[in-house]
Amino acid sequence: MTTPHHPLRFIRRGQPTVLRDVPPDRTLLEVLREDLGCTGTKEGCGEGDCGACTVVLGEARDGRLHYSAVNSCIRLAHSVDGMALWTVEDLAEDPLIQPAADTAPALHPAQEAMVQCHGSQCGFCTPGFVMSLFGMYQNHVCKGQPITRQLAQEELSGNLCRCTGYRPILDAAQHMASLPAMAVNETELLQKMELLALDQQALEADPAYIAPATLPALLAARAAHPQAQVVAGCTDVGLWVTKLHKQYGRILDVTRAAELRQVEQQPHHIAIGAAVTLTDAFAALTAQWPALHTFATRFAGLPVRNSGTLGGNVANGSPIGDSMPLLIALRAKVVLASSARGERTLALEDLYTGYRQNVMAPDELLVRIVVPRSGVTEVLRAYKISKRFDDDISAVCLVVNLDIEGDVVRRASIGAGGVAATPARARQAEAALTGQPWSAATVQRAAEALQAEFSPISDMRASGAYRRTVLASLLQRFWLESQGEEAVSVENFRLEATA
Repeated sequence: MTTPHHPLRFIRRGQPTVLRDVPPDRTLLEVLREDLGCTGTKEGCGEGDCGACTVVLGEARDGRLHYSAVNSCIRLAHSVDGMALWTVEDLAEDPLIQPAADTAPALHPAQEAMVQCHGSQCGFCTPGFVMSLFGMYQNHVCKGQPITRQLAQEELSGNLCRCTGYRPILDAAQHMASLPAMAVNETELLQKMELLALDQQALEADPAYIAPATLPALLAARAAHPQAQVVAGCTDVGLWVTKLHKQYGRILDVTRAAELRQVEQQPHHIAIGAAVTLTDAFAALTAQWPALHTFATRFAGLPVRNSGTLGGNVANGSPIGDSMPLLIALRAKVVLASSARGERTLALEDLYTGYRQNVMAPDELLVRIVVPRSGVTEVLRAYKISKRFDDDISAVCLVVNLDIEGDVVRRASIGAGGVAATPARARQAEAALTGQPWSAATVQRAAEALQAEFSPISDMRASGAYRRTVLASLLQRFWLESQGEEAVSVENFRLEATA
């Protein structure tokens, strides 16, 4: 006999949708296409890379509606319980999306802009682009914020197109604001979502998909079900489901615990809950370190950052995860917790014992990341080297953080990714810099130490020799930038400037 599951409930087209007996490892895309017949949402890559499956979620936060474009192909269906959901088929059909004027346009501005700007050819990628545009419209146009070319490029970086070319689609993003306005009736929608939330405790009791609303309940569930697959945004576990065809009879979702969804701004540090999305986590970090903006937008496409969490990326421990080299360079610490032993804190680089292995006990969870605030003498640079500029995995990630006083390096912290079995701290290079004059000779010695410190493998992304060469080159680049030389790279190249 199969175990009965808590019904999956969400708001679609202004009405509750209730689905019963949805397995815990079923993806949202499977539910949409196969259970609900919503074939407008496409399956392209099945790994959150192309954006053809993009949908928009609405979540209540502090009495307001928060909109997120996400990849439905790697998102577990039960993770959207209690939320509002829009697919490309809903924009012209949802009674809660209402025109500002008396005359109702036939299409939403996200759709009409694509028509007027000739943003579609074969049309397979178009539903995903339209949904990303819808999320952009709600988060910017409806708030009176302009959509610049740069913003459009950044927020559409998770959507790929093979035949139209991106210029007309970027035109459509900027053209939306000039069309007759439409807006979601958030007051009515939030009321409907509140009714669904009254039954939230039933989701915690689901024996297959456990999603506790508090940290004590989450830790108790972890202790009771140590074999359950822990998930957050599922940007990695989702791949195990779609690509490796793994099946999970029991899921423990950490993203409902309120304590793990908070960013706390303290005088000397920033505490980021493990379930804070990458989008929100990077927003907190770039507010403190503005130079991280480009690095943050290149971490992944926006739909991945909207689903993935900082804690999930850290706990996953992939050697090519970009957040860990950054956090290591920022001297961050992680807080682990269990219901039996309470909390313990350790340096992030000490979390890992081997490839995707860590020191966490079976009843422990990573609950937050603590990042010290910067000092006045701190110089920080983060570099990501990948085959593709947008929406790609790093071949090498290097983050350098130096405290320089009077042309002397007082302290050095360097995080590296893609060059070892785990995200690593470059201690030998740090030692070669600390206490030394900030000079070309010092940098040369540190670059040699950095190369000698790691023996990276060769794989599909780069050879080991290339990675070692890049490590030294990036440290030299850091030196040149510190001397006022403008970086020559695709990061600061603007197509409009060459027109």
